[in-house]
Order: sequence, then C-alpha cells, then structure tokens
Amino acid sequence: MLARRIIPCLDVKHGRVVKGVQFVGLRDAGDPVECAARYSEGGADEITFLDIGASHEERPILLDVVSRTAAAVGVPLTVGGGVTRPADVRDLLNAGADKVAVNSAAVRDPALIEEIAGTWGRQVLVVAVDARRRPGGDAAGRGADGGPVFEVFTHGGRRGTGLDAIAWCQTVAKLGAGEILLTSMDRDGTCNGYDLELTRTVADGVSIPVVASGGVGTLEHIREGLVDGGADAALAASIFHDGVFSVAEVKGYLASKGVRVRPVNEGRGADG
Repeated sequence: MLARRIIPCLDVKHGRVVKGVQFVGLRDAGDPVECAARYSEGGADEITFLDIGASHEERPILLDVVSRTAAAVGVPLTVGGGVTRPADVRDLLNAGADKVAVNSAAVRDPALIEEIAGTWGRQVLVVAVDARRRPGGDAAGRGADGGPVFEVFTHGGRRGTGLDAIAWCQTVAKLGAGEILLTSMDRDGTCNGYDLELTRTVADGVSIPVVASGGVGTLEHIREGLVDGGADAALAASIFHDGVFSVAEVKGYLASKGVRVRPVNEGRGADG
C-alpha cells in the first residue's frame, strides 16, 4: 500500500491565508509563502493552495503569489481557484504548480476535465468537490425534498447545483480526473472530524485517490479519515495554522497506529 499523504491547505484570499467555519467567518492566518515554506520544511507531503475568492469574483488566480509560493516549497504544490479554461492550467503550471484543482468550471462544463487530462495528463488534474448534506435522508439515499443527501456546491460554497456529490465524483473520475479533493462543507472548520460517510462512500465508488477535507480537530480525526474513511490523503488547515499540531506530530501518531506515512525528511517526488 502506498504511504498516506498529509497535506496542509492554504485557503488564500486577497493574497493572505484565511480560515473560517463552514466557508464563512474568515480570519487571517498568515502569509501564504511563509506558511507553505514552514509546512514544506516540517514534513508535509504536498501543499494545496486555493484562491477561494477567484471563482466568485470572476477573476484569474494571483499568479505572482502562486509563483512565490512554489519557489518556497520542496514538495508538490496543488493550486486551484478561478481555473476556467486550459490556458489557466498552462499559466499555473508555468508558475510552478505541480497539479491544478478545478471545481466550479468543471461543473459548468465537464468537457473541461477531458480537455485538461488529454493535454497534460490526468496526474495534473485534481477535481475539487465541495459537498453539503441535505436535511433528512432515507434508505434510498435521498434527502427529505427528494434531492441528493450530499449536494455539490460551487463558487466557494455559495451556489448549490442540485448535483448528487457521489454521482458527480464518479463522473469526474471517468472523465479523467487524477484525484478528488473532497470537502465536507458541514464539517469545514468545525474541528469535529471528517464526514466519514461521505468520504468512505466516494472512496469506495471511484478508482482514483481521494483527499479528505473538512473538520480536522484531533490526531484521531486524521486516522479516521484515512482508515475508516478510506481516503488516500488527509488535508487539514486549522490545526496547522493555529499550531495545534505539527505535520511531524501527525505522522508520528499515524505511524504509532499502524498507518504507513512517509518520514518527515523524505524529499519531493517520493512515491511512497
């Protein structure tokens, strides 16, 4: 089995790292370049950089910030936010990104997934899926109003789509996504742990890696996401930004529980 990855996440708005609860109530959490360098040096397997305002504000991602961040890290960098066309992918890769995350534009035009994968390879493409539970839910997996229990949201969690998140994840995998960044909007910033039902259902339903996101508050939450949730990687923000735990502490805990992780001193490009 490949080593499980630990990925600190930088949600960036107006050039600063921010963090909130359930996508709102944002607070400043530092400079993205400084944060990325600290996590890279501290043993992170990858860094994820998401310009969370780009899609909603209908503007390109801040390439200068991406370029400076990429230059400061020695691990793979995934960048997303405001990616609407293949040219945006090219620009981000030229700026130093190793992978590009697409969310809103993929929902609007699923053919974009095929185009990106066909041009640069599926290993470059991460499809980010922000999912929120609908009220209720029955044995058939439908919500109280007949919609999906887990609904896909776009534009930084502002727009519901009516799409069933589980079915959408299966669709993007078939179209050419290299991995799925799966965020539970209900758990985001709450420190109550990943939505294990959502994570496990998606992980069992696709053949590509799934990155669990949203809700980490303890070391056990990360183990649960990787083992009980079946995720290939665990993404977290608050626990790292607030200094609650270091990447090294996370990896030490996971190793003590029998979860295979890369040593903190292992370099860029290691394949587990």
